[in-house]
Amino acid sequence: MQAKTVNESQIIMSQMMTPQDINPAGNVHGGVIMKLIDTAGGLVANRHTRSNAVTASIDRLDFHHPVYVGDLVTFKASLNYTGTTSMEVGVRVEAENVFTGEVRHTASAYLTFVSLDENGKPKSVPPVILQTDTEKRRNREAQARRQVRLGERKNKN
Repeated sequence: MQAKTVNESQIIMSQMMTPQDINPAGNVHGGVIMKLIDTAGGLVANRHTRSNAVTASIDRLDFHHPVYVGDLVTFKASLNYTGTTSMEVGVRVEAENVFTGEVRHTASAYLTFVSLDENGKPKSVPPVILQTDTEKRRNREAQARRQVRLGERKNKN
């Protein structure tokens, strides 16, 4: 199994928010953003493993600013950490007012995906090659989040 760089699986996708995406308050529904975060994160996991991957958990999803109809929303997703069969993907969400050019950091999320074989069983994932200081920092932070998750799981049993 050959290791891969973060850049090899990175995803940037954009989508214009339309009236069908709004909630009763008139802003884009958080669930719409959540679905697109999961889609972007899942694509990173698929690209890294070249196999099916399923969402195991979302550690954090923080909404910083509302998203409005007409905003161009961009999802920047990249691999932060790989374990044996799981991996963490970070997703940054930015909303751009296409008329003014204003860009707002609207949300961030950390998702854990598990790679599956053709029988739906967990399978090994390729290691990630960390090249930049930012990638190394994100990896350290992801390992710390993983330790917290493992501790929480241990305390439940």
